[in-house]
Amino acid sequence: MTNKIKRAALYVRVSTDGQTVENQTRELGLIAQRRGWQVVETYSDAGISGAKGRDKRPGLDRMLKAACRREFDIVMAWSIDRLGRSLIDLLHTVQNLEAYGVDLYLDQQSIDTTTPAGKLMFQITGAFAEFERSMIQQRVRLGLKRALAQGKRLGRPAVASDLERKAQSHLRKGTGILRTAKLVGLGTGTVHRIKREMEAG
Repeated sequence: MTNKIKRAALYVRVSTDGQTVENQTRELGLIAQRRGWQVVETYSDAGISGAKGRDKRPGLDRMLKAACRREFDIVMAWSIDRLGRSLIDLLHTVQNLEAYGVDLYLDQQSIDTTTPAGKLMFQITGAFAEFERSMIQQRVRLGLKRALAQGKRLGRPAVASDLERKAQSHLRKGTGILRTAKLVGLGTGTVHRIKREMEAG
């Protein structure tokens, strides 16, 4: 029984328009050839910073959508900073690939998740991501507790009752929301809410 040839997708990115993705594409193509992997698609973001998220990087977005459809078995990139410079975005990309069952090859860091050592890297990054999420949640909970202990009110600030009464009076007379907001000195969103509460009441 022969081994199935791995389908590889290349992801290449450069930060400025003056740079070219050709070198990354050529080098990764040669590596794929040596390993017997078939390059089925190249996704590229040229002139886009790695600090930008997936929504500002069309090549990365297309690559992840194709990974979800299992159009290839492995994503190849020149180095970890080609995928992203924000730790959160980077971990999100790595975890997406893992969830889709797609491997990752990063040449400069010698990371290859087709190997047992590379699989371990996936598990470690996943553990760090989980740890970071739990730390953020813990900090938020502690911050809320501290604010309550100090007597701070949480949520939307209450509107002074006299302003609310003035707004209600104008609205009852048929004054429009924008005009009422201007006359009373409240935001239009607040006047919208007062009107909804009056109608509901």
